[in-house]
Amino acid sequence: MQVSDRDILTLREVVAALESLYPLDSAADWDRVGLVTGDLDQPVRRIAFALDPTLAVIEEARDWDADLLVTHHPLLLRGVHSVATTSAKGASVTHLVVSDIALYVAHTNADVADPGVSTVLADALGLASQRPLTTIGPYAAGRVGELSSPLSLAEFADAVAGALPPTAGGIRVSGDPGALVRSVAVMGGSGDDQFEAVRGSGADVYVTADLRHHPALEAREEARGGPPYLIDAGHWATESLWLASAERRLLAALGEDRSAATRVESRISSIRTEPWSFVVAANSARDDADSRGGVS
Repeated sequence: MQVSDRDILTLREVVAALESLYPLDSAADWDRVGLVTGDLDQPVRRIAFALDPTLAVIEEARDWDADLLVTHHPLLLRGVHSVATTSAKGASVTHLVVSDIALYVAHTNADVADPGVSTVLADALGLASQRPLTTIGPYAAGRVGELSSPLSLAEFADAVAGALPPTAGGIRVSGDPGALVRSVAVMGGSGDDQFEAVRGSGADVYVTADLRHHPALEAREEARGGPPYLIDAGHWATESLWLASAERRLLAALGEDRSAATRVESRISSIRTEPWSFVVAANSARDDADSRGGVS
């Protein structure tokens, strides 16, 4: 079947749809979101989605003949003065341009969207009666919700592991394995700057990622061994679920049915961009419940 010009999407149309879903002005001041490479008048027939615009992801998009790569994390968050292929960033930009692949980033503006990164995470964990955890500027961020029935912390940690894609680092938990969990706070990606909001929410456990030693230890000290307990589920794992939501919402905004799209194909990258490959000598809190420095 011959495709007419009006059946071909332009990058301009796709960018407009993305910005209606994830407005640029809702991103944090320090963030770098929006269109990174590409010509607004170029046709878009294939859209790839990934969490990170790594060299491997870009190569995968090129091999699939993608016209547009949509990622959550920015490629050029900090300034660069060269895009020579002698650096990974330079090689990434060069490969995108040479391969005629547009790159679009939705980062903190996707974090505060509804549905956004934390909403998708809360839904995956089966949380009901959801409400915002906090606000970042004028925008709601994070989620708090209720489990349908109480679980022990150990059981809930197993449920988290089952709901998220597996990673090399697994799930790190701080708290009494037998403690009951009813209310859950979540923040996809890095979240150890939100402990005050978590305490204020009354949540029994906080699911996030990138928990650093000192903030996490201080949070557990403030809790005096009780709630909120902590679950570090990994940055890539807690955010990667958003990709399916972004794909679904973008196709709907473009008037496309995912099962029978006529103007554009889409796919989510199969490449896992978490940086960790394996762990060794990991201990289990459940096997060492007396080591209160690590589990209380």
